[in-house]
Amino acid sequence: MQKIWHRTFMTAFLLFVIGFAFWGWTLTRSDGKSGTLETITIGYQAGDPVDVARIHGKFKKNMKAAGYKVVFKEFQNGAAEMEAMSSGTIDYARVGDTPPVSAIAQGHTITLVAAGSSKANGSGIVVGKKSGITNIKQLKGKTIAYTSNTSSQYMVLKAIKQAGLSTNDVKLKDMAQSAASVAFAKGKIAAWANWDPYTAQAEVNYGANMIVNGAKLDVNNRDYLISSSYAQEHTDVNKLVVKYLGEEMDWANGHKSKLITLMVKALKLKRTIVAKMVNRRSYAMEAVTTAEIKEEQAIANLFYEQGVTKKQITIKKVNNSK
Repeated sequence: MQKIWHRTFMTAFLLFVIGFAFWGWTLTRSDGKSGTLETITIGYQAGDPVDVARIHGKFKKNMKAAGYKVVFKEFQNGAAEMEAMSSGTIDYARVGDTPPVSAIAQGHTITLVAAGSSKANGSGIVVGKKSGITNIKQLKGKTIAYTSNTSSQYMVLKAIKQAGLSTNDVKLKDMAQSAASVAFAKGKIAAWANWDPYTAQAEVNYGANMIVNGAKLDVNNRDYLISSSYAQEHTDVNKLVVKYLGEEMDWANGHKSKLITLMVKALKLKRTIVAKMVNRRSYAMEAVTTAEIKEEQAIANLFYEQGVTKKQITIKKVNNSK
């Protein structure tokens, strides 16, 4: 009798433990209908594809239905996002094509989760309206502003090289976008390498001329969704994020007028600026292919050649730190 009672007690106890453990698990993972959602944090920049998804709102709703709460954090550029990812502040980041290369060269773990479309037409080097400068060669001896570890640095280096100049022939000035914008407006710099919406703002607000863009330089300034080791540990989340961001990009391509209206309100920019930015690009977010890997490798090669990075690296979809 005592043995039967003991077995009954142990069975009941084990069932209790299993039930308690399952209850605890439901507090961290749910179907979005009950319990606490698992939080994922995504870094973005004003006007980028993740910002488009944030503004439209469907992405966040879809992720919630799948059991995830999405938190968006805005950054001024990809370099700042890399710092946040390194510290564990964000799980994913939407960046341009250059920040991942710099981070990998510095030994960080970087996973290329997805690739977007090119921003070549809205990325370039702008000069003042009355500068009289029409090509890169005319910038010899003049100051060109850029932001280190961003696509603008790659663009400047490639533009100088294609023009038959060297970095010694011009004055390169590393500046944050906000500081460069003020300096450009005051005529303190001759040229400014940047991307939308900053280039569109310069063109509309100051009458700036874009003397060369990414299309002419074969600089795509492609969107990338990247992560650190988080992506390697959460492949199920990766699939959901890419799927639902991709759906938002499809919506954006088919509803540009509506998108412009939403972004004007969200970004607090003139409609002419937002329209210029939106209408000279398309939107996408899908799996990374060998074509994008080759683009990234070209950046890595030029950075090593120009001494920006200290070692030659090989770009892969998953780049683990050593």
